[in-house]
Amino acid sequence: MNKDTFIDNVLKANSTLYHVSKSILTHEQDCEDAVQGAILKAYNKLDTLKNEQYFKTWLIRILINECYSLKRKEYSKVSYEEYFESAKADDKKDYSELYLAIKNLPERIRITVVLYYVEGYTVEEIKQILKIPAGTVKSRLAKGRKLLKIKLEHMEATYE
Repeated sequence: MNKDTFIDNVLKANSTLYHVSKSILTHEQDCEDAVQGAILKAYNKLDTLKNEQYFKTWLIRILINECYSLKRKEYSKVSYEEYFESAKADDKKDYSELYLAIKNLPERIRITVVLYYVEGYTVEEIKQILKIPAGTVKSRLAKGRKLLKIKLEHMEATYE
């Protein structure tokens, strides 16, 4: 894969990369750092990509690893007070009920739901990205739907 093809593929995957990073990380700046770090790592390791047809899947896997790496660093740096102050600031933003419900899902389920429903990946593709069995992907999606239904019904009941 040459430089121009790499750039084109990264640009095509840009919104997906953002959505995936946002499903793992809290802060906007961390999401941007993770995406940039993943792109840089992918470019440096481009020779390890065996099949260009799986570029996007390969890049998302790199991004997920980068997000978890940043998350581990964040937990070691952020004090308890700072975390809750930033969480309060994030809560003031105007988000849709669905976005808030997805944001409050357990992380493993949230990533699976975002990849499937927001990004349109198939169960087989998610299996490859997350390196989990297809049955696990399906069960996470089922649990995600169930939890979203409960959360959305609860939100609707509180607004009435």
